Amino acid sequence: MRKRNLCLALLAVAAPVLAITYGTLDGNRHPQTGALVGTFSSGTYPYCSGTLISPTVFLTAAHCNLGSSRVTISFDSAITPSSALLPGTYYADPQYNQAQNDPHDIAVVVLDRAVKGITPAKLPAAGSLGAFSVGAKFTAAGYGSGEVVIQPGGPVNPYYDVREYAVSSLNAVNPAWLRLSQNAATGDGGTCYGDSGGPNFIGAGSTETTTLAGTTITGDSLCISTNVIYRLDTPAARAFLGRFVALP
Repeated sequence: MRKRNLCLALLAVAAPVLAITYGTLDGNRHPQTGALVGTFSSGTYPYCSGTLISPTVFLTAAHCNLGSSRVTISFDSAITPSSALLPGTYYADPQYNQAQNDPHDIAVVVLDRAVKGITPAKLPAAGSLGAFSVGAKFTAAGYGSGEVVIQPGGPVNPYYDVREYAVSSLNAVNPAWLRLSQNAATGDGGTCYGDSGGPNFIGAGSTETTTLAGTTITGDSLCISTNVIYRLDTPAARAFLGRFVALP
């Protein structure tokens, strides 16, 4: 088990104990979900997740910025030393801040070459997420750490560098956020460190769509309670995304 600096892997927080919390191996279920992959002193591995939203544009989070505008993306379902890495240029929303009402925590990677063989995810229509009721289902995907393991020295969230998915239930709609339950006691799964920037698709199971509701941004420190996602239907999100892709 590789230990990592959790500041890199970011905030947030059904089946085998792997990545995502209480998730299922994704295989090719969400091929448009990819990983930002970096090389660190402890090795090469995914540090954030994201989604292809056009053949050349990959959506992720502003807080995934590690200081370089040049980054690499992989869409392999398991990230290994031999994974194909696609280069691109990272652009964060220039209004990114620490405000709780709207942090503008959104970014894209413009890839050097168009991705072939993967159908991009869709963006939601303007203002469309406000109509969802408590209990509505969403499907998260990503390469982040798994559910917490209690061990000597304190709790840890293990990493396996594989893409997984999990289903969450809506708790609340806020102006810039959707707050989703990932409480295993109520049958929900969710996200954790390394899933930041990753997709949360509208629906689950037979009702799942390829339309994004939001990107994973934050949650509780042990990844056992809440996945807080940044809405993609707001004027702020759409103003940024409209610079890079056509909006619905």
